[in-house]
Amino acid sequence: MPKIIDHDQRRKEIVDVTWQLIVEGGIEAATMREIASRAGFANGALKHYFSGKDAIIEGAYERSLNRIRDRLQKHVEGKRGIEALEMSMRYTLPTNEDATAARVLLSFWERCAFSSEIDHDYGEHLTDWKAGYLQYLREGREDGDVVTETPDEQLVSEIVLMNIGATVTRVVSPEHLNSAVLDAQVTDFVARLRRA
Repeated sequence: MPKIIDHDQRRKEIVDVTWQLIVEGGIEAATMREIASRAGFANGALKHYFSGKDAIIEGAYERSLNRIRDRLQKHVEGKRGIEALEMSMRYTLPTNEDATAARVLLSFWERCAFSSEIDHDYGEHLTDWKAGYLQYLREGREDGDVVTETPDEQLVSEIVLMNIGATVTRVVSPEHLNSAVLDAQVTDFVARLRRA
């Protein structure tokens, strides 16, 4: 009787190994040979589960996003407007607990610079992420909590840039950015929304 292989489980194992390799040594450490070796596969066997390295890296990126989404969902559920915006900002910034996700995201962004397919997928994620923040700002204005005259699109750009900058700094030079500084930045940003 032929052995039944759970392909989804195998793909998950490959992504998990890739995630760990990136956390340990960056994207350079996640070679196809090393991924296969750590996952217990022959080098050529990976092609049965992924179309290439970009697809595997994208899987590790999705794992990072899912970690962030899961953490965020617990804190935003049942909230709206400025409260949801503040929680979303606080729990998408790279804290000590999730610096590993920041490392994987930074590696993914590096890969985006050289792959239009991956870049397109990240663009879709960014569009969705911005739409969520725009919704929270609209709700905040409806509730009378957001009164700043700064356009919502500009505010969302500030949030995204703060988050990306914090992610890069947290990975490259963590001694220059700690959770207290990130918390203070979010508190200041939210306070500015309440001022005309």
